[in-house]
Amino acid sequence: SAQPRPAPSAGPVLSGLGGVSTVKSAPDGKALAKTLTPLLKDPALGPRPAAAVVDVTTGRRLYGTGSDTALTPASTTKIATAVAALSAMGADHRLTTRTALEPDTKEVVLVGGGDPTLTAREASDGWASLRTLADRTAAALAQRGVRDVTLSYDTTLYAGSQKHPIGVNPNLALVSPLMADEGRTDDSTSGPVTRVTDPAADAARRFGDLLKARGIKATSPGPSKATTRAKTLATVASPPLSALVERMLTDSDNDIAEALARQTAITTGHRADFAGADRAVNARLRKLGLPVKGAAFKDGSGLNRADRLTADLLTALLAKAADPAHPELRPALTGLPVAGFTGTLTSRYTDGAAGVVRAKTGTLTGVNTLAGTVVDQDGRLLAFAFMANNTTNPAAAQKALDKAATTLAACGCR
Repeated sequence: SAQPRPAPSAGPVLSGLGGVSTVKSAPDGKALAKTLTPLLKDPALGPRPAAAVVDVTTGRRLYGTGSDTALTPASTTKIATAVAALSAMGADHRLTTRTALEPDTKEVVLVGGGDPTLTAREASDGWASLRTLADRTAAALAQRGVRDVTLSYDTTLYAGSQKHPIGVNPNLALVSPLMADEGRTDDSTSGPVTRVTDPAADAARRFGDLLKARGIKATSPGPSKATTRAKTLATVASPPLSALVERMLTDSDNDIAEALARQTAITTGHRADFAGADRAVNARLRKLGLPVKGAAFKDGSGLNRADRLTADLLTALLAKAADPAHPELRPALTGLPVAGFTGTLTSRYTDGAAGVVRAKTGTLTGVNTLAGTVVDQDGRLLAFAFMANNTTNPAAAQKALDKAATTLAACGCR
């Protein structure tokens, strides 16, 4: 009697990520087209959706429709931001927030290092802590016999406008190199919420309160710039960039995305503003040999409707992140939400592809996108990107995208 086919174990998934797949062959392009084309004709996906499917092991495109058309990517932009940042800085890079003492004036300057994960909460959960920085700063000042200081803060790491083109919005704070808890006005760590009007001033005020609680009297803080003569008193560092990238992708965190786009600009010698980050990300991806034709990175998060990516670029980014020659890019894959389990996919795919699809979602009004990896029925790792613009029913569009990804997971297509 015919034996039932064994379910794909984790082995192939991991070998897919580590290099060569144990499966003999990739799915057949014609069979894939036969399966996917009807699904992409769903009217919920608007007039001309784009799609690409790539075999991660070989980098070969197995399926494409409109895959070189640049469309609004929404939050799938974060995959590009992740790859550019990891490529520029390396997975172990950390972002440092410091305090410095001006020798003549006894001014203590809180210097923003562009760490969007800095927290003032009692439980820091491994992120850089403003409380720890206050502990260390107070101790360093006490050692010098200083108990009374002028407090100021330095946000000169970034240039240009802090305001995202969408304006004041609960999806992100002003883009500042100094912020505590992303300027959130409640105890949330992700998702939309009202933000403080000036994240840097808010972080500095909180820091002043923490210093006071530690026996250091500080003035009400104002903006300043640390001079080259200022002596560093204390520092706190973020977790490695790999952890920031994973949090950004899993939670679709816009504040981290904008910070990493600017950090990419700083590291590669571009101006630390929206336009400089656009140029820096583009240059970084081009250097990796990725197809950036038609791409525009007007921000790091994908909230800007003027962003443009192709399905070809999204799948190429994912395949590059899996390339054994580029282990530093791996967090761009490991951070992708897991269907039915983590982040923005927690409540999606509860009916079949749970645990097998990992993907970044993208949603703006009239825009629904999905890009990630899937293990097919034979254990082969595939990268996919589905992009729909001019959609009118977001729930129906999301359902159609999920169905395409689920179908890919169930596809033997040999």
